[in-house]
Amino acid sequence: MTTVYPVILCGGSGTRLWPLSRKSYPKQFASLVGDTTLFQASAQRLAGNRAGLEFAAPLILTNSDFRFIVTEQLAEVGIDPGAILIEPEGRNTAPAILAAAQHLHAQDPNAIMLVAPSDHVVPDADAFSGAIATGLKSVNGGDMVTFGITPERPETGYGYLELPEKPDGSACKLMRFVEKPDADTAEKMVQSGRYLWNAGIFLFSVKTILEAFETHAPDLVNPVAQAVNAAEIDLGFIRLDPEAWAQASDISIDYAVMEKAQNLSVVPFSAGWSDLGGWDAVWREADLSVSGVATSGAATAIECKDTLLRSENSTLEIVGIGLENVIAVAMNDAVLVADMTKAQDVKKAVSALKQKQAKQATAFPKDHRPWGWFESLVIGDRFQVKRIVVHPGAALSLQSHVHRSEHWIVVEGTAKVTVDEEVKLVGENQSVYIPLGAVHRMENPGKVPMVLIEVQTGSYLGEDDIVRYEDVYARN
Repeated sequence: MTTVYPVILCGGSGTRLWPLSRKSYPKQFASLVGDTTLFQASAQRLAGNRAGLEFAAPLILTNSDFRFIVTEQLAEVGIDPGAILIEPEGRNTAPAILAAAQHLHAQDPNAIMLVAPSDHVVPDADAFSGAIATGLKSVNGGDMVTFGITPERPETGYGYLELPEKPDGSACKLMRFVEKPDADTAEKMVQSGRYLWNAGIFLFSVKTILEAFETHAPDLVNPVAQAVNAAEIDLGFIRLDPEAWAQASDISIDYAVMEKAQNLSVVPFSAGWSDLGGWDAVWREADLSVSGVATSGAATAIECKDTLLRSENSTLEIVGIGLENVIAVAMNDAVLVADMTKAQDVKKAVSALKQKQAKQATAFPKDHRPWGWFESLVIGDRFQVKRIVVHPGAALSLQSHVHRSEHWIVVEGTAKVTVDEEVKLVGENQSVYIPLGAVHRMENPGKVPMVLIEVQTGSYLGEDDIVRYEDVYARN
């Protein structure tokens, strides 16, 4: 049985799935299709034993903001990561993959690594494992393998892989990468049968990919190696050195290596795949009615056709009447309504909101923290009301505020509250007042989530009005 090391890339943000996907909480952490998140489904797909393969614990690459979300979501599905590398800043896929290869080389110089994004949908995990097994034959011969998806339609949102002849299911040599085409070109390529969608998934030995970087992108090797060698362990995470990392070029693996390499093979895959690159893709993956309507959450469709209606708030009903080819997605703080044919233009909405400095462009309604999450319910000039959820056993930092006081009302569970020298338990329907300047902490000593309502009053209510004295999550 061959061991494969999964490398899951988990640092990007999908603006084309706004308002659900935002910079502070991108699409890979959302349950867009099924009960698990895309990230969880990716990790599950690359775990256990299938098709004569044994998947090692996954190596995750992400950024500092998402590190606790990653560990929390993996724990929810019972997966223990092998290592989590923290990128100091996004430098695209080439430096990330090189860092993973260098890290794995120190553990096993003969390791075989599978690189996959964390936000793809692949319904048939067994079929995908079979494709990996097919690719191993080429990998053992010194090739690097990419996976091409049999096109279901002319698609202008994907890059393509050109093959010398129509694929027969086995691995074959790659002729060239093709950039995202226009509609006419996409139609011709699909009709020819010699083109596959570029899935951005790769399989190669650590030795082969390191040699490829040395040959085709030597300028990346030293700065990334320095970032890996000078990495620091932080609460079990591996933080790559920021100064060295900043010297690495911002470039994709395709441009840096793959488009220059000669030892590249393609394994065709036709058992279902989507990168969920837009709301139209989410609609296609949904359980459609006979009239082509997909509803999710508190959504009702009346005499609609080929339409997606989605509510992310159980108390916010979205109703469509007589709609056709429409996308409508409702969040607590934003609503998207678009023609289905304009799904790829949703990112323009994000740009427009950024220009008007609307916080909805990047900030998610729920602000996730390593101890849980909170959301603002009401905001006034000198007050704010929040709902705060604290995980069992978790604790906020010992802190104080310069500009605000707080009033906490526990509505579920029990809170252990520190206010200056006093420590006490506060149960449901009980409250506690935190004066301005008081040193305080909130903990959940129980085994169920603790929920409280926080009322802030003061001259400034920003999240940066925090002076931390102690923090179990090592936040500054």
